Amino acid sequence: MALNIISNYAANVAHRNLTASDTMATRSLAKLSSGTRVVSARDDAASMAIGARLNATTESLKTATVNVNQANSMLQIADGGMATIDNILVRMKTLAVQASSGNLSNTERGFLNDEFVQLREEIDRIASSTNFNGIQLLGDGGDVAINFDDLAAGGSGAALTPVNGFDNFSITDNNYWATDTDSDITDNNFEVDIDYAAGGQVIMTVNATVDGDNRSQSIDVTDYASGGTTAIGAGENATLNFDELGLSFTVNTNFSASVSSIAADNTGASNFGSDTTFNGVAGNDSSANVINMAADNGQGLQQTVDFQVGAGNTANDRLEIEFTAVDSETLGSGAAGTADSISDLGANAIDTAAGAQEAVEVVSRAIDDLQRARANIGTYQNRLDFAAQNLASTQENTESARSTLLDLDVAAEMTNFTSKQILVQSGVAMLAQANQMPQNLLRLLQG
Repeated sequence: MALNIISNYAANVAHRNLTASDTMATRSLAKLSSGTRVVSARDDAASMAIGARLNATTESLKTATVNVNQANSMLQIADGGMATIDNILVRMKTLAVQASSGNLSNTERGFLNDEFVQLREEIDRIASSTNFNGIQLLGDGGDVAINFDDLAAGGSGAALTPVNGFDNFSITDNNYWATDTDSDITDNNFEVDIDYAAGGQVIMTVNATVDGDNRSQSIDVTDYASGGTTAIGAGENATLNFDELGLSFTVNTNFSASVSSIAADNTGASNFGSDTTFNGVAGNDSSANVINMAADNGQGLQQTVDFQVGAGNTANDRLEIEFTAVDSETLGSGAAGTADSISDLGANAIDTAAGAQEAVEVVSRAIDDLQRARANIGTYQNRLDFAAQNLASTQENTESARSTLLDLDVAAEMTNFTSKQILVQSGVAMLAQANQMPQNLLRLLQG
């Protein structure tokens, strides 16, 4: 090769190799610092794609495991409620057997009957109140909801709207309407009246109706008038609690205006509930002040509940758990559901020897019905245990497969990094030597 000072070929070669070594050392350093073999798709596109899917599957399986544990917790709550009901049924059978004996008088049987009926009601209470996160497990919740359709124009409660001061209503779990034992609760309602009273007071009254029975509660709202001590300002709200009924109202600044309008007219003609042009607005008929109750469908016993126990979207990734009602209307009706239940025994279930003897048979069937329901729960619990074991094994193996594809062999990569470091260091040294080679040509020029 000719000697020249214009082009330093050796230095260019050294620089190119140094650049390549530095790039490889940098990539190796990135892998070591991240702990993964595939930092970007350029490292291994296929492994990155497969690994990403496996990682998503692993995380989904973790969530599915949580779902299984939640399902098991739910079934444990159901089994606990059934265990209590079983104790009650044993006591009811004891009472029935005792009342069947001829050595007791009608008075003593009456005492036994009182306890028998109370225990039956306790079964219904347990079945109604046993739930998991709002999901009924043993029977219908018996709860109610407000029929908000009544607030629409032309509805029976069209006046109970924000323009007259009413922003919202809510009912508690122990509300008056929940005492309705009739499955049809559409005959239940409440009515709101705000009336002028002697002495300048303004009284808000809520009249509640359950199957024709009435209950009412009143609150003095005089101070809510504009300028009053509890007047509601623009953009503000207040809550009026009618605790005896389990009902509360959220009211706005228009409520204060309504109270002021009623107080200003001491004749009662402007009372809310009777004035057809309330607050002087034509068409604002305050007699549309009745809200009906509706069944809260969310509180009903669901026949089946689906739990996601897999990472996919197929039927095999879901487990359907069936629930059986164990209330007084179901227990005792037999496997076919055609026999008399303990509810059919009536209020005088064991106040006679004949009635007590019949109750012995009905309660015995009820115990069998309950055991079938408990066995069903136990079956699902065992199945869920195996599902959890399978999820744990699948998750472990999926994580291992993902690790094989993506996780870094630190020892091997550290050896590789050390090699690249040596190449970088030698490349720097050789580049320095190559840059000094043209200096040798100066000796020829000095001659």
